[in-house]
Amino acid sequence: MVAAAALAGLLFGPVFGVLPLLPGLVVVVTTFAVAELCRRWPGLVPWRPLLVPAAGVLAIVEAVLPGTTLGGLPTADSFSVLADGALHGWRRTLQSTWPASPDPRLLVFVPLLVLVAAWLGLELLHRVRRPLPALVPGLLVAVLSQAYAAVSGFTAVFAGLGYALLAGAVVVLAGRPASRAAVLVVPVVLLSVAGAITAGRVPPERPAFSLRDIEAAPLPTGSVASPLDDLAARWRNPGVPVFRYTASGPVSRWPLVVFDGFDGVNWRPGTGYRRVGREVAPGRVVGVPVERNTARVELTGLGGPWLPSQTWPATVEGVPTLVDEQRGTLLAERPNPGARYTIGWWEPETDAARLADAAVDPAAGLGSLSEVPPEIDALAERALPGLRPSFRSALALERFLRDNYRLAVGTDVPTGHGWPQLRKFLVEDKRGTSEQFAAAYVALARLRGIPARLATGFRAPERPEPDGSYLVRNRDAAAWPEVAVAGVGWVALDPAAGAAPSGAGSTGVAAAVARARAELPPEPQLADTGTADVASTMDSRSGGGGWTGPALAAAVLVAAAGLAWGGGVPAAVGIRARLRRRRPGRAAVLGAWAEARDRLRAHGVAVTAGMTVRDLGTAASGVADRTTVEALGSLAAVVDVALWSGTAPPDAGARAWAAVRAVRDGLRRRPLRERLRAALNPMVLRSPR
Repeated sequence: MVAAAALAGLLFGPVFGVLPLLPGLVVVVTTFAVAELCRRWPGLVPWRPLLVPAAGVLAIVEAVLPGTTLGGLPTADSFSVLADGALHGWRRTLQSTWPASPDPRLLVFVPLLVLVAAWLGLELLHRVRRPLPALVPGLLVAVLSQAYAAVSGFTAVFAGLGYALLAGAVVVLAGRPASRAAVLVVPVVLLSVAGAITAGRVPPERPAFSLRDIEAAPLPTGSVASPLDDLAARWRNPGVPVFRYTASGPVSRWPLVVFDGFDGVNWRPGTGYRRVGREVAPGRVVGVPVERNTARVELTGLGGPWLPSQTWPATVEGVPTLVDEQRGTLLAERPNPGARYTIGWWEPETDAARLADAAVDPAAGLGSLSEVPPEIDALAERALPGLRPSFRSALALERFLRDNYRLAVGTDVPTGHGWPQLRKFLVEDKRGTSEQFAAAYVALARLRGIPARLATGFRAPERPEPDGSYLVRNRDAAAWPEVAVAGVGWVALDPAAGAAPSGAGSTGVAAAVARARAELPPEPQLADTGTADVASTMDSRSGGGGWTGPALAAAVLVAAAGLAWGGGVPAAVGIRARLRRRRPGRAAVLGAWAEARDRLRAHGVAVTAGMTVRDLGTAASGVADRTTVEALGSLAAVVDVALWSGTAPPDAGARAWAAVRAVRDGLRRRPLRERLRAALNPMVLRSPR
């Protein structure tokens, strides 16, 4: 029974790693020894409920907290760490990246749980004298471990079989007759084996629930200016040092904050921060080999809590740090203007050929843009005519901005990154800083179905100092866009055409981007797919044209021959919409596009087979209200990703049909006479010509 409790504690291995948990197993050995001692000395039996936990606590102090003892004896610091770990360690562990740091204040709650499970199990075994209830405390610890991080594969099978064998041994050794023991053991073993094999071999459809999903690290209090708003002030004082670093290899830039939310006025950074644990793995989106790099950083004049980072940080040593794993942003837990720290990061390894042919990553999401000015929406269409979302089209958009817009220099430079400033930059002045170039790129890329986000930080200096280190100054501050590339992750681009020096050489992704940029074909050779082809493909795949729609309508009309005209057409339209909505994956998105098209056809909008979703929005502006046109814009973004990225995001179908519902809601606000005419219009049961 004590071994079952120990096994439950080892199931926290995905959280801390197995090796840091091994010293905590001393508690089960101590618990067993004290229980056996009380059994052999009957005079100690009344004291067993006190002796077992006391001995277990001493074992935890000696094995897990040796640094808090004095001459091997517990001190006040020992009990302080125990109390802090019991009260707060479990929560701080949830707030950390995994594997978590083997800090005793984090780790100690696991051996304490094992001690409580073993102690309660022993008391139940001696007092109730039934073996299975004595296993419940250990089983509860195992359940809690799975609520932290569920095991799978071979580990799940091994754990399930091990617990089944231990449970069977408890029942058999409890002194039961063989027949009764078999009745108790067989169901337990069979259920454990079945559960273990199921957990190990059946792949989950979605990530397992974890308490970690609802617990994030608290952010430092106090308000600070956004680094994006500080760019102009830094450029006015270009010579002020910001930080110094020495790296194991070339570095092209140092991101400070990544922004992916936009409300039309301000760009918002992420809020999902965690304490840096032992090591942060590269993101799941990175499918190429990675190289480990390190750098020693010394802050000299950087205000705010953000620390210079890299896209995929691995470790941070020297300062208590929070990390946004999805964006790579580092945040100091406490202000420390002169901090020194060592950062390790993962650098994806790829080449220009693979990068140039790569697709964008639909799982990254396009992000929100709020209400897009019509001039910018039209400009996005002109910037990438006939190009599907890919990294090649992302480079083409970068070249479009480089060729058609000027970099502002001097003291009188534009500031701001909201829609008014971006409209002035893109439509009127065509002159801006890296701030406007980057924000405009992200907006245009998202409108064309390319997942992009905005980053701000510092470019690496071109030359080192005499001592071999690199000194980053205010003049190196910049903003740039990043594009999500399938298999590689987030890739930084430079539409401002070098607002500052670009580092002492480049390797990895930066070098591959530079070569792919140089080898990008001229614009006429880039046009690979026209909008007419896109519309034809959508129409052929959506099921709105061809055989499915008319056949289904005919079947409904034959079955409902006795119904009035007013019931047959609405019934057929409703059934067709239901079938389109139930399609899997990308077909659900294309079905949503066909449904929105047919709904607008019923209201008199002229639709042709070569029309795209955005063309439909333009045609519908004279019939539908503004919310309907905006819903079609949202649908267009989802259709672009689903059609051209290769794989649709898991929520693409739901997002597409949410846009269809918004279209239907907007059409319900039309006059009653028009709605009745649309409901009885049989022409929508045929595909558009």
